[in-house]
Amino acid sequence: MIIGIDPGLSGAIVHFDPEAGHIDIFDMPVLEVRKKREVSPQLVADILSQFPDSTIYLEKVSARPGQGVSSMFNFGMSYGIIRGVAGGLKMKIELVTPQGWMGKMKVPSGKDASRQRAMDVFPAFSQSFARKKDDGRSDAALICMYGFLYGRSVDL
Repeated sequence: MIIGIDPGLSGAIVHFDPEAGHIDIFDMPVLEVRKKREVSPQLVADILSQFPDSTIYLEKVSARPGQGVSSMFNFGMSYGIIRGVAGGLKMKIELVTPQGWMGKMKVPSGKDASRQRAMDVFPAFSQSFARKKDDGRSDAALICMYGFLYGRSVDL
């Protein structure tokens, strides 16, 4: 079984069971603490612990030019929480760059391209990717399918 994770605050966690042909989609569990939104380690652990024998494919994040220091710190915190929780649960993690999974999954350029591609790959679950704010879900689903199809880390 495979788990794909888009680690941002608007990201998601997607579990794929290839034998059943079923995906489970979880929006990233976020809480507001001291007027700031942050990923909840406890709720991430609750989700991941449902699938203990899965391999996690986590999008490898890095700083990008033009992003604020505070937003990059928060993004890095989310990434670190997910890695820490998965490590604590002794789950296998593979890191995949955005360029790596997007290229292999043939995601075209464009604002809604990831959502459209997820609908193509998972037509029975297309309603899960219908809203603009479902881009985290679509990214996580495509990362998950990348893990199923290619099964290794990509470091470009």
